[in-house]
Amino acid sequence: MKEDIIQGYKLGADDYISKPFDSELLLLKIKAILKRNQELNNKEEEIHEFVIGSYSFNSRLRTLAHNGETHTLSPKENELLHMLCEHKNDLLPRELALKKIWGSDTYFNGRSMDVYIAKLRKYLKDDSNIEIVNIHGNGFRLVVKE
Repeated sequence: MKEDIIQGYKLGADDYISKPFDSELLLLKIKAILKRNQELNNKEEEIHEFVIGSYSFNSRLRTLAHNGETHTLSPKENELLHMLCEHKNDLLPRELALKKIWGSDTYFNGRSMDVYIAKLRKYLKDDSNIEIVNIHGNGFRLVVKE
């Protein structure tokens, strides 16, 4: 029924197939989803090393290095800094980070993310050309002046 399809989309589905279904159509849909996921995985695996002002960040090793000192980041710090680097000097939407890292954009997860942003600001404080800016109601920007 139409209401079931609408409810499915509201709950997060991105496609549906009605019964009785054609097995060829089902196989084509499965191949399309697998291809889409493979492209996303390839995109995510491309870049793991970033230069952030005078810092060197390796998201695969979860390390942030500056002036010969290396700091190991927690998994959430690492994921958040990685996303900020991917959006360097651009907006990282708050909802995107919350859903990807925490799994949902609830109030409590938002507060948790704010704590992690404060930690990242502390780690990056020794370079005055780096700033994590809060764009009220939208998200964050990792601003690196070059």
